[in-house]
Amino acid sequence: MMRWPWCAPQHRGKAYGLSHWIEVLFVAGFGPIVRDRAASRRLYGQSLGIRFTEEEGEYLHTEGLPGAKSFALWPLDQAAQSCFGQDAWPEDIPIPQAWLEFDVDDVEKATAELESQGCKMLVKNKKEPWGQTVSRFIDPDGLLVGITYTPSLR
Repeated sequence: MMRWPWCAPQHRGKAYGLSHWIEVLFVAGFGPIVRDRAASRRLYGQSLGIRFTEEEGEYLHTEGLPGAKSFALWPLDQAAQSCFGQDAWPEDIPIPQAWLEFDVDDVEKATAELESQGCKMLVKNKKEPWGQTVSRFIDPDGLLVGITYTPSLR
């Protein structure tokens, strides 16, 4: 299995947590990154009975589940578009199974701190059309992680 470089070896295993000054305020969102939209819609929407709002491109989300501000089925082509500006996920980067976003007060400072620890960012301080600012990276287990500032969730 191909490993994506997350943190430089000198930083691994030294301490838990990001930094003393990066304060994660809440889980902004979580969900699977889906390849088969119809199967995922059946499982989560019909079998589990989760009521979703549908956006363009069959992006399904809900802000009605306790435990996270948002739960969404993020199509892989949309995740690739957000990270790389193209519909296909690059072959040299492991395809993530899920996404997780942590809201912080200052995305730029948190991004700089993570980079100083060896984290390779896929997206840095990107302003999304809905007002969110995000930096994204792949964690050691292949999860697509976002450090965000999301005004609509505050």
